[in-house]
This record gives sequence, structure tokens and C-alpha cells, in this order.
Amino acid sequence: MAYNIQVAIDCADAHAQADWWAETLGWVVEPTNQDLIDEMLAAGYAKESDVIEHNGVRVWKDGAAICRPDEVGMKGRQRVLFQPVPEPKTVKDRIHLDINLDGDDKDALRSALEKRGAKFLYQANQGPHVWYTMTDPEGNEFCIG
Repeated sequence: MAYNIQVAIDCADAHAQADWWAETLGWVVEPTNQDLIDEMLAAGYAKESDVIEHNGVRVWKDGAAICRPDEVGMKGRQRVLFQPVPEPKTVKDRIHLDINLDGDDKDALRSALEKRGAKFLYQANQGPHVWYTMTDPEGNEFCIG
């Protein structure tokens, strides 16, 4: 049997990271079910301190996820979950995202991402394939190529 996966990324600010990555990938931040929040609070399964307001809506404080716009709510969707952790990033990531540009201009994307808080680390290649290794605003590595 083949399994679906989601990628989980540790971070300091899950909602800011979800916003940044959704814009970067052309994905969307998954909407939070406001009725579910009300039900969980009313039943005592959650406390007000578990919820924050972000971009004008109530969201769960401890995480945010993104997916492709046409897959919102679908079972088995491709998904990236951002979850806050107390410790800062201190060493190189052992896993990272590779963004396949399908022919888009990597120099233009690099410039646009740097304007939004990404940092360029280095250029690398394997045969004719060239990519840039960068970091997101929290220092997580990713590649564009």
C-alpha cells in the first residue's frame, strides 16, 4: 500500500511562515473552521489561549497549513504543515524543499523572494541542471531550479 504524506516544518511563527510559503508556491493557507473552534471552546477541549487572530480571523495558535488551491479540504491533498517549536534553528536542514520552476526564470524568482525576506546561499549544478539554494525568512533551506 502506498501512503500519502504531509511535510511538517518546525518554525517560530507558523502563521507567518504559512503566509510566506503559500505566496511563494502559489498555494493557499488552509482555512480554519470557525464553527469547529467555537465547538471545541464550548466543549472545553480547547481554551481561548489556544486561539489567536491572524489576518482578521481566529486560528489555532499552534499551527498552520498550506495546500494547492484546488485541493482545499480534499483527502490525500499535498500539504505543508508549519508547527511552532520553542528552540531556534541552529544547523543546516537535513531535509528541504526543491521548487521546480518548470522553465520560469530562476533569477527573477530569486530577486522576488529576496525582496520578501529570503536569502540566497549559493548556486550549484549537476550536469546542465542549475539551481539556487536559499533560505526562507526563518532560515530554512530550499532550492529553486
